[in-house]
Amino acid sequence: MQTAAKMRLADALVKILEKEETEFIFGYPGEQILPFYQALRKSSVKHVLMRHEQGAAHAADGYARASSQPGICVASAGPGALNMVMGVATAFKDSVPLLVITGDVSSQFKGENVFQDVDINSVFEPITLQSHLINNPKEGISIIQKAITALKNGKTGPIHLNFPKDILQEEVDTSLLDEWLELTYETDDKLLKNNEPGESLLKNNEPDEKILNQVRELVETSQKPLILSGAGVLWSHASEDLQIFAEKHQIPVVTTYPARGVISEDHPLSLGLIGLRGTEAANFAGENADIILVLGSRLSERTLMGLGKGPIIQVNLDEAVLTGDVNIKGDVKEFLEKIKETTPENTDEWLNELQKYDKNQNVATDFEETPIKPQRAIMEILQGMNDSILVNDAGSHTTWVNLLMKVREPSSLIFSGGFGPMGYGIPAAVGVSLARPSKHVVVVVGDGGFQMSVQELATIAEMELPITICLLNNQSLGIIKQWQELYYDGSFQVELDNPDFVKLANAYHIKALMIDSPGDIFAAVQEAVKLNKPVLIEIRVDENEDIPFPR
Repeated sequence: MQTAAKMRLADALVKILEKEETEFIFGYPGEQILPFYQALRKSSVKHVLMRHEQGAAHAADGYARASSQPGICVASAGPGALNMVMGVATAFKDSVPLLVITGDVSSQFKGENVFQDVDINSVFEPITLQSHLINNPKEGISIIQKAITALKNGKTGPIHLNFPKDILQEEVDTSLLDEWLELTYETDDKLLKNNEPGESLLKNNEPDEKILNQVRELVETSQKPLILSGAGVLWSHASEDLQIFAEKHQIPVVTTYPARGVISEDHPLSLGLIGLRGTEAANFAGENADIILVLGSRLSERTLMGLGKGPIIQVNLDEAVLTGDVNIKGDVKEFLEKIKETTPENTDEWLNELQKYDKNQNVATDFEETPIKPQRAIMEILQGMNDSILVNDAGSHTTWVNLLMKVREPSSLIFSGGFGPMGYGIPAAVGVSLARPSKHVVVVVGDGGFQMSVQELATIAEMELPITICLLNNQSLGIIKQWQELYYDGSFQVELDNPDFVKLANAYHIKALMIDSPGDIFAAVQEAVKLNKPVLIEIRVDENEDIPFPR
């Protein structure tokens, strides 16, 4: 009788990732995850060594946003896993699909308060769609493959798998790698958490024909229809479908922040961002539309600020966010296919009315004085970056990018709008650059955010990634300082005694220069992009220039 071939679970996990054509994993090794790293050593999957576990999660997040595919990050037990929490929470808040793999102390020591033992799953549970402690190798194979399927086809967000070291080293029959779809384990109920009991983790949750007919009737009788696109359109790879539908039926389009560029903001039907910081045209349309098709958006409080009382048809794979008048749990791409022949009444009058309102954010940038006004700096960066992808960190500069940038392609402006962590930009740019190797990447970051993830310059330099870092140095935590001076009787603990950023970048073997005169930024950015190598440009900006608060 022939004995079934066996392999360690760690090797089997890597084989599964290879079968899924995984190209990159972002991580940082540690003792309890070493069996997995040993398997990676012999793999076609490329491991990207970040310099901090938070950076690994942000890089996987950037990779996912730029590629519209799940990102993967890995860390060890205890401190390693907990260091990833910020990055995982960021992805969760913005519904970014991540597979988060952590090692853990051996199963016999779990809960015994041994070295690096902590209840990792209880920490990750509120910031992931699912968090699983793997109890045996068969369970590990089943869950990782179902998790990958869920990330590609279901509601988006992070899924966390925690592997004790001894379980990673146990052996399984290799036949399980091909038979996993036929296997059923007790873990199935946990994998269906956040879905209806017994519901498939795949797409094709067919909406009720009665509801679709209700949608068709609402659209067909509409005179002022509006499409509101969220990032779910990107995750369902439906950008082209949305544009075709909008053009065929002449329906204007507004977007949430993460969906900017899903239809070019130069397109005649695009009204731009809606809600907080939204354009005049987008917010007027939101307040006056007689039907709003909300596609792949959870309708955050910032988006709702731009909406009136028009009935909402909301389509989302996440049932928990459905709050519209007509709710459809389903995939945006499939929904658009179902209603592609549904057309409203003539929208010419509506489109003509919308032309009276501004689709641009009118911000003055023609300042010639020094120190450089940050809005002037951002304007020159945007002009010099050509068709690069822009990755935006958190800080006062974020507002100027939002107000001044025209987003013309999907996933060409990358920013964590839901959580807004400082230090996101540089590690996220690593993932973005690897996801889109034909594109140059420009990061806009402040001096505060830069110093929260400066160590990731080592990864950028080591891999010679074509990333230009535009560091706006106002020697302070500008937006916090502005809030303090407005509402808290003066600033406190927001002035920054900064290092020499040029020398610091040079220490990482990255070309760097400092600019303190308006007019020089455009040429510097343009030259850096042409160089197609890592470059840091420090830009000294006016520390007393405040951002305009939204009305």
